[in-house]
Amino acid sequence: MRYPEKKQVESFIFLLIVLIVWGLPPIGCKKKEDAKVETPLKEVSVMTVKIQDEQVFTEFVAQTQSSQLVNIQARVSGFLEKRLYEEGSVVKEGQALFKIDDKPFKVQLDQAKAALSEQKASLETARLNLERVKPLVKNNALSQKDLDSAVGQYQSLLAAVEQAKARVNNENLNLSYTTITSPVAGVSSSAREADGTYINAQNSLLTTVEVLSPMWVNFSLSENDMQKYRDQVKKGLLVPPKNNSYEVEIVLVDGSIFPHKGRITFAEPSFNPQTGTFLIRASVKNPDGSLRPNQYVRARLKGAIRPNAILIPQRSVQQDSKSQFVWVVQAGSTVEKRPVKVGNWHDDNWFILEGLKSGDQVVVDGLLMLQAGMKVNVKTSQPENGAGVDAKAKSGNEPIEAAGTGK
Repeated sequence: MRYPEKKQVESFIFLLIVLIVWGLPPIGCKKKEDAKVETPLKEVSVMTVKIQDEQVFTEFVAQTQSSQLVNIQARVSGFLEKRLYEEGSVVKEGQALFKIDDKPFKVQLDQAKAALSEQKASLETARLNLERVKPLVKNNALSQKDLDSAVGQYQSLLAAVEQAKARVNNENLNLSYTTITSPVAGVSSSAREADGTYINAQNSLLTTVEVLSPMWVNFSLSENDMQKYRDQVKKGLLVPPKNNSYEVEIVLVDGSIFPHKGRITFAEPSFNPQTGTFLIRASVKNPDGSLRPNQYVRARLKGAIRPNAILIPQRSVQQDSKSQFVWVVQAGSTVEKRPVKVGNWHDDNWFILEGLKSGDQVVVDGLLMLQAGMKVNVKTSQPENGAGVDAKAKSGNEPIEAAGTGK
């Protein structure tokens, strides 16, 4: 077999290299073309920090309670004839609820009236006898002793008449007690005793009526929250309302706001030793009866102000291994990592206690992949939920001094 000569092989390799080199684009040209492609700047949204006074409030889990729970009890013994109301309905003041058989009481009243008539007749006889005795004694036809006896008889029968009148009044009262009415307007509970039951002192409780307006709203304040409140007031971070007269707003289970506002009317003077909290009570008007006793709601205490506050959205605050921080846009559109100290939350925002000042540009969107010194494309973002602008507070968890019950 004949192999190619050495010169032929070298020529073939040289030709192949030439073809490969001429078929590829120049390396220097590729680098120049790549240098012409610019990476777009990362776009971020920022908000400008503003310092201003902000209204804050605190929410507590609360439970409603009737401001007046009345036990409806029978005052006389007898057979329960009929229930006159619908169980669970709202009853009016003076509405009849139960009827006890009144026949025995009518008989007793008639007997008392008859006894009164008898005593009145005896009194009239004694009066006439006294009128006859007086002139006879004056003419010495009868002795002074006869006159004294006539006067005593008249006075005794006069007292007997008054006693008989009192008995008639008592029997009238007992007869009126056979119709049992509600002393207040409110929502009724179920009947404790069935129709036909004999009612006496042992089973005299028939039902209850709970007043719906005003309604009490009870919640508890912890010892830790109380201390936090006092510390913040002392440092000037929180300004309570005058006389601690907080307005109480009721948040229902569906998140809607109850239309009527309340005020704190009572606070326990001491802490509960088991829970470390003490009870606070607010009173709120409930004319439509939409709030019912033992209903769970949220009590929102409004009126406190945080002076010179800085608010930024919660999503702009990040956490690393050392502290919480935000990204701040500096001159030249570069970003800086700024450590901050956050306070309480306020709707979807944080109160910033340290680390920011008025005019700082804080990044609120586009936080991913940011690095210190990176140049960014800045887009202004509108403040949300009152962050950095004049707005009413929508939520918060400020500690509240509730021992002052401003009314």
